[in-house]
Amino acid sequence: MAITAAMVKELRESTGAGMMDAKKALTENDGDMEAAVDWLRTKGLAKAAKKSGRTAAEGLVGVVVEGGKGVAVEVNSETDFVAKNSEFQEMVSGIAQAAMGVSDVEALKKADLNGKPVETVLTDAIAKIGENMSLRRMASLEGGSVVSYVHNAAAPGMGKIGVLVAMDGGDEAFGKQVAMHIAAVNPASLSEADLDPAVVEKEKNVQMDIARESGKPEQVIEKMIVGRMKKFMAEVTLLNQQFVVNPDLTVGAAAEEAGATITGFIRLEVGEGIEKKEEDFAAEVAKTAAGG
Repeated sequence: MAITAAMVKELRESTGAGMMDAKKALTENDGDMEAAVDWLRTKGLAKAAKKSGRTAAEGLVGVVVEGGKGVAVEVNSETDFVAKNSEFQEMVSGIAQAAMGVSDVEALKKADLNGKPVETVLTDAIAKIGENMSLRRMASLEGGSVVSYVHNAAAPGMGKIGVLVAMDGGDEAFGKQVAMHIAAVNPASLSEADLDPAVVEKEKNVQMDIARESGKPEQVIEKMIVGRMKKFMAEVTLLNQQFVVNPDLTVGAAAEEAGATITGFIRLEVGEGIEKKEEDFAAEVAKTAAGG
């Protein structure tokens, strides 16, 4: 596979690796971006394991909580200008409310909103505002109590990141602190038991390869891996993370002190996981000026 300059640039931005290292990683792995990231980590050349957090779509996440149930929906637009539009915000609020009565995004598209199906309301908004929009996803959560938090709020109950936390016991103030922690730290799962086994296995293999680069005996490597995987779990699972409000405690320990049991969470961020096409503004202006 031909390795392009754009591929090298993307890998450099996501890992902090040098240009030649990024190019070699892609060449060694036939252009596979994920494998190239792992290769760089194995060689100790990646300055960050996380991929770039750039998001492609604009829009809003709307959240609604009623009693022991909460829902979050993501509605996308092409530009942030539309996300600030009061009509768009009103529509997102209505869609989030409609989501309380359904179980998935396909059912939500058919749900009633002001006498019309949600998907028709979206189509009408596209025609009126003149910009493409989409109802991308929804998620719901139930528990003894559910607390919500919206980061970068554009209006009440909607913003760039929406979080729901389900708990038994505790109070709303503590639930809000946990929701703010989740918005900031973005844990992969509630606990080790909820973590995708494929994610665990992949991390273990990467750590094994890193350890083997040191040339140490296998029995020593196995002991090293136990410690490294324990550290990994502390970084990615909510209950084992250091609580941002009080770093001396894990979130799990803080919950225990607050008399709460955290039973689940949802975190939706606008545009996460969508590839964004980067625009060359100067080229766009030149093209417009030339009548292109």
